Amino acid sequence: MHPAPAGVKATIRWPVPVLLASLLITGAVTVLPAAAADCADAARPGIDWSGCSRKNLSLEGANLEGANLRDADLGLTNLRNARLASTDLEEAELMRTSLAGANADAANLTKAMAYRTDFSGISAKGASFQSAELQRANFAGAVLTGSNFAKAELARANFKGATLADNMFGFANLARANFSGVAIGGQADFTGAYMFLTRIEGTDLSGAKGLAQAQIDLACGDGATALPTGLVTPPTWPCGAE
Repeated sequence: MHPAPAGVKATIRWPVPVLLASLLITGAVTVLPAAAADCADAARPGIDWSGCSRKNLSLEGANLEGANLRDADLGLTNLRNARLASTDLEEAELMRTSLAGANADAANLTKAMAYRTDFSGISAKGASFQSAELQRANFAGAVLTGSNFAKAELARANFKGATLADNMFGFANLARANFSGVAIGGQADFTGAYMFLTRIEGTDLSGAKGLAQAQIDLACGDGATALPTGLVTPPTWPCGAE
């Protein structure tokens, strides 16, 4: 580099990467945080309520399709007939919430806390309930084709009248869950599921996979229970009418 003429201030043109590195080191650049969720925003498709408390509200029929409700507290909230397709509810608090009649197709409820939650009549085709806490949840009459319940806690959950097909219940806790009279279509997978006193009276399990004789021996069936090929009806079932 040639020296600048006398009286003329030299200008050094630093390469852009070097300049940026220098600014970051000296603290001259302020990195702005990502925009936070606005918990006061009204319900709308695609809303970001992640981490917000929206507890004990009436949102019946609300359109929250594609919304980010991850880790939101929606306990005791009325979401009956709400539109929740493709909504992210991972790790959301849904205890005693009503989602009856809602459309939650392809929704993500992984690790959701949904104790005693009302899912009756919901459409949740292709939804994920993996590792969710669903004890005593009510899925009566729900359409759950292709939904995933792997490793979910479903003790005493009610599936009477539900539409089940090609579901994953692998390693789920189904103790005392009620599948009475349900025709389970496709190849629902029960590999490793805990089926202590699971109600399967009149249930068609003929197309299910992953079932072992030990699981059936723990469950509560009757003469109308249909089992997959290779499994047999126990000499006695361990429970009577409740």
